[in-house]
Amino acid sequence: MKLNADFTKRAVVHGAKIPWQPSPILGVERRMLDRIGDEVARATTIVRYAPNSQFSPHTHGGGEEFLVLEGVFQDKHGDYPVGTYVRNPPTSSHTPGSANGCVILVKLWQFDPGESCPERLRQRTQIAIDTTQQSYRDDSTRLGVRTIPLFSDDRETVRLEHWEANTEILLLAQEGLEIFVLQGSFKESSEVFQSYSWLRLPPLSPLLAQAGVEGCQIWLKQLYQF
Repeated sequence: MKLNADFTKRAVVHGAKIPWQPSPILGVERRMLDRIGDEVARATTIVRYAPNSQFSPHTHGGGEEFLVLEGVFQDKHGDYPVGTYVRNPPTSSHTPGSANGCVILVKLWQFDPGESCPERLRQRTQIAIDTTQQSYRDDSTRLGVRTIPLFSDDRETVRLEHWEANTEILLLAQEGLEIFVLQGSFKESSEVFQSYSWLRLPPLSPLLAQAGVEGCQIWLKQLYQF
């Protein structure tokens, strides 16, 4: 399966407006944003767990990254309430589920291939950040923008951003950029992005956006090498 698989092109999915699709596991549904592959795939997906649903035990050969959007996500590592950001390194394994139901934004098989080498794995541990316990910091280079850093290396930066109402945003996607709207809205290329909307820009494409009248909170990934 290929969905938004051409990374040289702008891609948009308004996640709240597309239907949920069943997964192979009863009670787990998906809204696919991009995908290359079948059940083992390089993918960006909104996943919804019904109460008391659980995926089968599995290993993430290419790593996993997710943000809890609603409810509480659970696995052998613990309970992750809404607002928790997690990176599980390559070859990590778990049995994900939710007692009361949850929704997550998840990215699979998108880590640097080098991170699967034993030398790199020894340096890597799981990252779990409860963003509700973090404070936004003013961005000294952009007025009206505050951020919460989540992860950064020589390949990518991941963070939350809060844009004040009507703030104009200019950001260069050096090797690609992704935005997922958590709250509020923004406009880009005459298109309005609201909660659960996803935008991916190709390399060297500037983000020219304006926050809505209520402001905007986003998850953002900015790539430096692809």
